[in-house]
Amino acid sequence: MVSRGADRGSGTDATTTVAGTEEARAFFQARLAIFGLALFVLSGLAWTALLVAYFFAGPVARPPGLGPFSPGAILHLLGVLQVGALWLATRRGRRSPAVLHTLDIGITFGMIVSFAAAGGVQTVPMAGGFIAILSFIIGSLTRAIVVPSTARRTLLIGLTAGVAVVAFAAWRLQGAATPLVFRVVPPACWTLSGIVVGVLASHTIFGLRRQVDEARVLGQYRLESKIGEGGMGEVWRASHALLRRPTAIKLLPPDRMGEAAIRRFEREVQLTARLTHPNTVAIYDYGRTRDGIFYYAMELIDGTNLETLVARHGAQPAARVVHVLAQVCGALAEAHDLGLVHRDIKPANVLVSPRKGEHEFAKLLDFGLVKAIETSAEPIGITGTNTITGTPLYMSPEAIRAPGSVDARSDLYSLGVVAWFLLVGRPPFGGHNVLEVCSQHLSTPPARPSSALGRAIPADVEDAVLACLAKQQDERPPDARALRDRLLSTGAAGRWTVDDAAAWWRDRTPAPSSTATAEPAHARTIALDVSGRASMADAPTHRARRT
Repeated sequence: MVSRGADRGSGTDATTTVAGTEEARAFFQARLAIFGLALFVLSGLAWTALLVAYFFAGPVARPPGLGPFSPGAILHLLGVLQVGALWLATRRGRRSPAVLHTLDIGITFGMIVSFAAAGGVQTVPMAGGFIAILSFIIGSLTRAIVVPSTARRTLLIGLTAGVAVVAFAAWRLQGAATPLVFRVVPPACWTLSGIVVGVLASHTIFGLRRQVDEARVLGQYRLESKIGEGGMGEVWRASHALLRRPTAIKLLPPDRMGEAAIRRFEREVQLTARLTHPNTVAIYDYGRTRDGIFYYAMELIDGTNLETLVARHGAQPAARVVHVLAQVCGALAEAHDLGLVHRDIKPANVLVSPRKGEHEFAKLLDFGLVKAIETSAEPIGITGTNTITGTPLYMSPEAIRAPGSVDARSDLYSLGVVAWFLLVGRPPFGGHNVLEVCSQHLSTPPARPSSALGRAIPADVEDAVLACLAKQQDERPPDARALRDRLLSTGAAGRWTVDDAAAWWRDRTPAPSSTATAEPAHARTIALDVSGRASMADAPTHRARRT
């Protein structure tokens, strides 16, 4: 069971926001930089305007005591330099939480006092007091709005700086022969009003941010950023609160929570958790939130899926294709031994990633459409026998013609399509809609990859791929192990070396958090009820992309 806000933190001040996670610390630093830059620009422009007016006015028209280098202007410039220093100190690099808090308190206080003092030394007493109070209100409110802070911290900074502001205002009004109480009470009331508004702003903004933070906590996992979305839900980068282990969290959002979707999601995690092969994505944990959102945690892989690999770099060498597919065959062999058919083998569901000192590694993802071979009485709409479920560009003929007859060899057909895609740079069959694609899977013989590519590909690799693409199940390799053995017996096996992989990845750092990716429109997983065949003709259009 999941508890929202399970790692809420141990404090109630801004330390919770900063020290809780690296993301929160970075956010706090970024907001301090914005605060410093905003006040630096505004106050700097005011001093610059005074400087320009002073020189253009001429000696005769210059009012006494109002020049850019008068005591008040110098104090104002001191405040400008302080907020400028805050911006420079926080705009780049990494500052520790302690340093950030010191900068926040110290420079906010110093800036407010400098601006208030600048107003306090004006030649006109009433104007001096007014400028001191206005400077305080603008500075404190800007901080309350921009910088994440608790109401208590904003109150402490406001009271400390406010005492100095009231003292400046009272001091400037003493020359007007006004009783002390009348020199203190009005400035104190205006200053207190600014403090109250600032506290309310901090309380509201900080409270909203905390609510967002709590909503992004699932049990002991903290969501950090969305990294992908597929047919069965969203995938987020997350971290474990205690282990600090990067993790991928898959969620089933509320707008997809029909009864069938819930059962399929639970089925996915339960079946995938049974798989332990190193080339299958590992499942760590699963559950649901108080709001009823299902989730499961899996290993986070920083790599590139085969869809993106081909889209960015084109057709791949036969040796690399053999190396990757042999690993996928190992993952499928374990699943098939347990009586499970993946049913959605496609480039987007296979990741490749570099490993220091080791060979390029492949991972098979997304068992959301997995079907137990021994079970034939599953409800229609989940993995029922009257439902086409899968991705049209990579779907086997029997998955289209008779979904109930799908077995392990259906996965081998889809893997053959993936192999053809990798070798040539596009799928073997395409069309303007699902019906055209499915028709070609049923009756059109695939071309030899070398003919489609226009250059030579090892014949034994081509033969292995085309064997997988046989229209009849009995004509394909009998199982994933047999296919892996056949691939590893080709002349291309072993030619994609550790050095080759290292050289390829050296200048191609994988995108972080790529355990899942958004599905391209032409390769989207579908589920069609074909109890009435006419429905296929009305299926949504999926245009095949040629690369």
